[in-house]
Amino acid sequence: MAAMTYIPKAMTIAGSDSGGGAGIQADLKTFAALGVYGTSTLTAITAQNTLGVMGVHEVPIEMISAQIDAVLGDIGADAVKTGMLASSTIIECVAEAMTRHQVQRLVVDPVMVAKSGDSLLREDAVETLKTKLIPLAALVTPNIPEAETLTGMEITTPDDVRQAARCIIEMGARGVVVKGGHLEGPATDLFYDGSQFQEFTSPRINTTNTHGTGCTFASAVAAGLAQELDMIDAVAQAKEYVTEAIRHSFPLGQGHGPLNHFYKMWA
Repeated sequence: MAAMTYIPKAMTIAGSDSGGGAGIQADLKTFAALGVYGTSTLTAITAQNTLGVMGVHEVPIEMISAQIDAVLGDIGADAVKTGMLASSTIIECVAEAMTRHQVQRLVVDPVMVAKSGDSLLREDAVETLKTKLIPLAALVTPNIPEAETLTGMEITTPDDVRQAARCIIEMGARGVVVKGGHLEGPATDLFYDGSQFQEFTSPRINTTNTHGTGCTFASAVAAGLAQELDMIDAVAQAKEYVTEAIRHSFPLGQGHGPLNHFYKMWA
């Protein structure tokens, strides 16, 4: 019998998207597409499609903690990614678990608003996110509106993006990528680790099929870290993967369609 090869493992801690384009579903698709075994901790159930979020039901704290302990106590994880955490108590629960299990490769996607504009994070939870979870992060991946909320800045220029990145590093994160999709021009994401800036730019693709881009990007970074890529290479892999998944996307539903996570495998 041939010896088993080691399979990198990553866990997502996030909400479920019943439409399959974002959240837990997008994360697990991303892990699988990039050759990583994915596990999950469900924080909330959403009734959601390409048009919007019709309902949110938060999972009890005890069950969130139990899911994390069950996975990390047995299977383990080479990297962990967080997405929709919804409330201060959920953020505190996750932060305590990450500390308890000594998770080092933590990617925090500060999910606040769905593509449709529906809120996915209570306003009073932002401070908890900044003080409890971001200081544990190897990388934080806000888009422009999320970076504005975290820093209290208005971000309209490249200099603003750099200043926002500095502010997020000052919160304790080891790295940050401020995603530039909401600004004019090419889609330029800015990486900063406290010592160096690096830009990752791709052409802007004219499509409405962008539901789940943030979830997918953060999960792709976590997949790269689980495969022991260094941070720059993990971010570069994630940027390329998301760009191509958007380029090969397909219309689905009546609103913002999903990315094509399996574009390499589907004709």
